[in-house]
Amino acid sequence: MTEEVKNQLDQIGNIVDEKIEKAFNAAQDNAKGEVEASLKSEISNLTNKYNEEFEAATKRMDAIEMESKKTLSGATAKTFKGSLEAALKDGAIDAMIKGSTNAARFEVKAGDMTMANAFTGVVAGETVIPDVKFDPSRAVHIRSLIPNGSTDAQTIRFPKESAYDDGAAATAQGSTLGQSDFDITATSVNVEKIGTFMRITEEMLADTPQLTSYLSARVPNKVLSIEDTEILNGDGSSPNLDGLFTDGAAFVTSSSANFYQSIESANEYDVLIAALDQLAASNYQADSIILNPVDFHKIVLLKSTANEYLKNQVIQGVQPAIMGVPITLNTAVTAGKFLVGNLSVATQLWIRDGLGVEFSREDSTNFRDGFVTVRAQERCALTNYQPNAIVQGTFSTAKTALETS
Repeated sequence: MTEEVKNQLDQIGNIVDEKIEKAFNAAQDNAKGEVEASLKSEISNLTNKYNEEFEAATKRMDAIEMESKKTLSGATAKTFKGSLEAALKDGAIDAMIKGSTNAARFEVKAGDMTMANAFTGVVAGETVIPDVKFDPSRAVHIRSLIPNGSTDAQTIRFPKESAYDDGAAATAQGSTLGQSDFDITATSVNVEKIGTFMRITEEMLADTPQLTSYLSARVPNKVLSIEDTEILNGDGSSPNLDGLFTDGAAFVTSSSANFYQSIESANEYDVLIAALDQLAASNYQADSIILNPVDFHKIVLLKSTANEYLKNQVIQGVQPAIMGVPITLNTAVTAGKFLVGNLSVATQLWIRDGLGVEFSREDSTNFRDGFVTVRAQERCALTNYQPNAIVQGTFSTAKTALETS
């Protein structure tokens, strides 16, 4: 009932009450208790008017209530799923099912697609992948290409031939044999340490699934990547290792080389063949070629004068190789450089303390602040026994030496 209708009925009711009270007082004053006829008639009319107004108001309220129910029944919240089901029931894709068309389209109003109309809070479930995703580490580390040994010493000492004067010759009967001399030099390298550490909170370890496994896999591979750099490029000054590029024999660019200025349009492939020849001239059998991926892919893209790829000379099965010598790709090799070697005899990696990962609260203020220190380290040494079993150089310089004048 509206406030206006209520006020009207109240006014009529008040008037009726006044008239009845007046009639009652008049009856008391009249000895006979009779009420004037005019007053009776006035009260009767007001009562009838009140009843009519009340009845009319009740009918209006009933009509409003019915209309509200109809509106509410038709105001069902629409969802994308509901709209989709309704469209399918109305035959939105019947033509496509029957084969008369290859596509079907129907429109769903933007307002129907808001999830807020249908969902409150987190309704849909969540799928949590526990493993931490990260870019891969190197597929092959240099340590897997060379012999490994173990030691409990701080220093590795070994004798190495530093010179040899060969006097061997065919000698006539009664003649003096030619004299040969050699020099042996004691060489030593120190065990060096490679490693890293990080501090993480106790909450990270407790609340992040698979974090310990992630750290145990990820961090050591990062240390091995630094080991690759040391094995290849270390300058021998502590705490660096003696690297293969540092100790290995240089690619010969002088006129004493077998292919000096003898190759037309010399390319990277020609350089590697010449390096294999230089190694063979010292009686070594190459077992490894190590390149930066960029230089290897340059070789794969090389073409003949007829614009034909030369890759069939490089790719042999799954393992890339040149003349049967496997090629290893490693980003620790500086782009533009190459190394060809008989690594099984040229060098050896010595392990004093194997690569390990440790977790500890005993570091600085870790216990007080709720941190855990993760440390990954190893101690190792590299002994390069025979530098001539390695040929290393730069492609640009080598190509210039090979190019015909």
